[in-house]
Amino acid sequence: MLEISLAAEPIAHIGSFPITNSLALTWLVMALLFIISLNISRKISLVPSHGQSIIESVIEGLYSFFESVVGHHVKALFPLIASLFLFILVANWIGLVPGVGTVGFFHTTKEQPVVVEAQQEGVIQEPIEESRESEMVEATETKFVPLFRGPTADLNTTIALALIAFIAIQYFGFKTLGIKYGSRFVNLKNPIMFFVGLLEIISDISKIISFAFRLFGNIFAGEVLLAVMAFLMPFIAPMPFLALELFVGFIQALVFSTLTAVFVNVAVSHDE
Repeated sequence: MLEISLAAEPIAHIGSFPITNSLALTWLVMALLFIISLNISRKISLVPSHGQSIIESVIEGLYSFFESVVGHHVKALFPLIASLFLFILVANWIGLVPGVGTVGFFHTTKEQPVVVEAQQEGVIQEPIEESRESEMVEATETKFVPLFRGPTADLNTTIALALIAFIAIQYFGFKTLGIKYGSRFVNLKNPIMFFVGLLEIISDISKIISFAFRLFGNIFAGEVLLAVMAFLMPFIAPMPFLALELFVGFIQALVFSTLTAVFVNVAVSHDE
């Protein structure tokens, strides 16, 4: 039977801290990006190799794109928004690798004991209430637990990314405008501006929900679609949807990083 779990499943524990399958793959993505960046930085030369030329073209394209969004603030913002884009892109795509979500183990769980009343055998049974025995039966359930799960298909990961984006917006706002940035949220000049400040607070907090659920919803829905198609018609039917999910993974990474850049740009340009 096809089993789809909304929450990430724990596969190990460090003390009382559970290690879920999505967290394990998140650490793998982080290690992969770290190793690649370290390897590239050690081999940079004035005469670029073929691989270095590709990397430079990608970084230059990202820099030009985000420069068109945030203007002269791009130098300060680019490390953050480019890191968000690359991490989310790899996290989205790694969930489509064969074996992720399909390779795992079966875990047997015991449910609460069930009381079963059994009637004693005999010709004469009086009274009926005294002729019954109570038996405790333990029900067991076998569940398949995948060893790895796509990082962005876990709501915990997307909420963490949304919090990073939210904190970055406030950080760059206060860093650029100083204490004056606080007047965006608390303004006692008149009742109207005070009410507008409350709306700004609600708007910024709602960004966390918007960021988290947009990314989680799109990636999780795509993985569910692929799982259903692979279950119904393996090998052939999932291929078009796999290509579509590669595109969706790229778009969602671009949307998340671009919206972060736009909101930061709005924050640092508040006085303007």
